Amino acid sequence: MEPETSQFESSEMLATYLASTPLLEDSWRLCSRANADAPQSFLVHCAGKVGYLAFSGVQGVDCTEESCRKLVEVEVYAKGLFGGFCARGDADREPIMVHGGLLQLFIMFLNTQNFLSKIDELLLKGCKSIVCTGHSLGGALASLSALWLLSTVQTNSPSIQVLCITFGSPMLGNESFSQAILQERWCGNFCHVVGQHDIVPRMLFAPATPIMKELVILFHFWQLSMASPCLGQLASQLSYEDVVEVFRLVLTCAEKRCGEAKDQEGSVFWPFGGYLFCTDNGAVCLDNRVAIVKLLYLTMSKGSAVSYIEDHLKYESYVGRICLHYLRRRSLTDVSFSESSSEAGIAFALRSSGIEFQEAIYGTAKNCLAMARHIGCRRNINNAKMAVLLAKVNPLRAQIEWYKNFCDQSDDQMGYYDAFKNRNTRRGSKVNMNRLKLEIFWEDVINQLETNQLTHDFHKLLKYVNAAHTYTLLVEPLDIAEYYRTCMHKSKGHYIEHGRKKRFKIFDKWWRDRKVGDEESNPRSRFAKLTQDSCFWARVEEARECVLHLTGERDSGRQSVSLDKIVKFEQYAQDMIARKEVSVDVFAKNSSYSMFKEEWEELKSQLQLLPPRFPVSQESTVQDMCIETENTYIVRFS
Repeated sequence: MEPETSQFESSEMLATYLASTPLLEDSWRLCSRANADAPQSFLVHCAGKVGYLAFSGVQGVDCTEESCRKLVEVEVYAKGLFGGFCARGDADREPIMVHGGLLQLFIMFLNTQNFLSKIDELLLKGCKSIVCTGHSLGGALASLSALWLLSTVQTNSPSIQVLCITFGSPMLGNESFSQAILQERWCGNFCHVVGQHDIVPRMLFAPATPIMKELVILFHFWQLSMASPCLGQLASQLSYEDVVEVFRLVLTCAEKRCGEAKDQEGSVFWPFGGYLFCTDNGAVCLDNRVAIVKLLYLTMSKGSAVSYIEDHLKYESYVGRICLHYLRRRSLTDVSFSESSSEAGIAFALRSSGIEFQEAIYGTAKNCLAMARHIGCRRNINNAKMAVLLAKVNPLRAQIEWYKNFCDQSDDQMGYYDAFKNRNTRRGSKVNMNRLKLEIFWEDVINQLETNQLTHDFHKLLKYVNAAHTYTLLVEPLDIAEYYRTCMHKSKGHYIEHGRKKRFKIFDKWWRDRKVGDEESNPRSRFAKLTQDSCFWARVEEARECVLHLTGERDSGRQSVSLDKIVKFEQYAQDMIARKEVSVDVFAKNSSYSMFKEEWEELKSQLQLLPPRFPVSQESTVQDMCIETENTYIVRFS
């Protein structure tokens, strides 16, 4: 029998990793330094191949103001700052939104030359990993920095690993923001360390208006204490009744959210990433959003009006205990549970979160963790099911590969792409059915990934990375053929910009992000079995249409645009052929590419490309005649 799966799947693995390395302790040490030495700024530190970016929790902008704390749409407010991340928003959901004041503060940092130069400095020093960290408001800035790095730097340099560790950070975005992080498979890149009673991670459950004055005083006290513990003076500024009122309101709102967590969406704050809940007894880490919301309420309900203030400044103590409690399992002999290892794991997690068997909330907390564990187990089960389904659809792929070989050797010399595009046989119809069945399978894979039903590292497993890549190279040309066969380009526009499915873009990213061996950088000695650009035929179709338009076009500006596209495609195709990255079907006598070459050569023989005031000699080649003058070409037909 195989061992039982991890109690809480990726979140527990993340917590164990942090507890067994210096990352957690080093992050907190740098946060403390940033709080004391770099108010309203950040620190940069390099330790071997790991670079740290630590944001101070002492910030000049008061993000508790009602005008600052409202959610703003990232795509509108940040204007492309986070690359394609904002495009993850679902049409059926609210746009991706984050805390307006915190986003404004981060943009201010990003617009300073010092911030960008420090990032470049870390990369130039050879750092392979960048850890963004921060305490309190600095934690939210660290999260936005990590998101920016994931969206820009890591997208262009997949070898750079990004991790975010926050301490007592407020929540940042809405449900769509949390879902987009999940769909990007970035949950494992964020770990939020939360004190048992710390009010700041729970603060945004409540509206700010009734307690605005108290929150301003609290943040002033916390920031003074971070800068210098001897400066923190709260007693003379805030009465005990006010402290109790803040605690009561936040706890009441957290309880309400706890009851509505499964159904509530929209303009409210949601957790994202992993949450490491710390107590004096140990720690437990979760990555299920509903379970996190419930545990935020349950652990706070055990606190008091005084403890929630102290807890925000207690992370040094918590960090010191975490490693110890992950290395030494406490005895559970005084806890009543069955012999099931599942029950034992949940009981230990409850003890670590500070909830004892005798307490009234024990049953609710147990159900919460059991639900999180069940989801973790289900992901592993779904992975196993997906492996079985992949094996079942492999014969469909093999039949399409056989069809390609048949087309490449056929007497009609049309090649794979054009034979399918102009199909009129039963064989072609069968291949089309296989194409649609494979589409259903891979769409299900994407759906399960985006709803967090598969393990956190599924998109890195070579079995699926290779299978998805082969599927893309083999089947996307058929999708392109069907798109142009049914004249979809006439109503929607060309395939690459208007017709390409999201799954192919995702599979391209998987392939780019994989670890590349030395053998893959060697030049090819023969032509590829499958053309290495799955959109090659879509580019051919666009180039052929440009040739057609150029023939009848009289407007010089449009002539210039079409001619530029044709020349660029011709060079692109020649480079692909030189690198032997195309399949032999590209060279078929009656293929679309061969037709493009014939049409283009015929057009070139008719064209006289005469730049203004530059006569063309008889010895000039077509390339010589393609001289751009003031971004226009003069095209004349003989």
